[in-house]
Amino acid sequence: MTSDSSMAPTVLRQPVPGERYPPGTVQLFLLDGFRLLRAGTPTVVPRGLQRVIALIGLRPGATRTHLAGLLWPDTPEERALSRLRTALWRLRRNGACPVVTTGGAVRLDAQVEVDVDDLVRAAARVREGGDPRWAEGVLAAGRHDLLPGWYDDWVLVERERLRQLRLHTLEQVARAYLRAGQHGEALQAALEAMRAEPLRETPHRLIVQVHLDEGNAYEALHAFYAYRQLILSELQLEPSNAMRALLNDILAPIGGPAPRPTPGRDPHSPRHPTPRSPRS
Repeated sequence: MTSDSSMAPTVLRQPVPGERYPPGTVQLFLLDGFRLLRAGTPTVVPRGLQRVIALIGLRPGATRTHLAGLLWPDTPEERALSRLRTALWRLRRNGACPVVTTGGAVRLDAQVEVDVDDLVRAAARVREGGDPRWAEGVLAAGRHDLLPGWYDDWVLVERERLRQLRLHTLEQVARAYLRAGQHGEALQAALEAMRAEPLRETPHRLIVQVHLDEGNAYEALHAFYAYRQLILSELQLEPSNAMRALLNDILAPIGGPAPRPTPGRDPHSPRHPTPRSPRS
């Protein structure tokens, strides 16, 4: 794990009342809903243009034909291209969100900051072996879905792509912290991934690994059986052999099966001692 936390990004965030922004600052938020801000001030954008801006922000450099086909899939190509030309003209006339066209390709102007780009850059940095602390703020900001309430096919595809990207990045962050012996941070990243997708095995497996690496076999068993009970009830499936092997390898030297933990207790909830009855 390299130490490059000094290169940590500034997470694109909602404006703070009274905060000053450079006059040319344009911020586009697509996670948790469409919002466009100029110099920190919200800009009203018609729904039709919102779709165009959002798609260009998610597919920078896409051709006009590709964009038109995604925005108006049931419309003949020439008519869809005509609609796109009209929309781009309205955007230039409005000036709310600068757009650049080069040949047949369309992209947002470089001055436009997009929150999705922060998430993608953080994932790439972690994937390349960067310090996982670099991604923490961005991953926290990525808890919200892309454009909730929008059901265009291209939105659904991008929403799932970003969801999977965040899940895999959280798991990579957990592994990086685990390799560094930072068990608390590793557990938090794994738990965040588990909250995002409770039925996904990888975060649960990482949680078990963290507990075992700390020598907490009791917590590891609880985490395993909590996941086993979940997928049995929801999917009628058993944990994979890889997850079972985590416990088999550790418990084999003991020479006997480990007692099954008492069901019903959340292994990550705080414990409270049972009060003793007063003596008579």
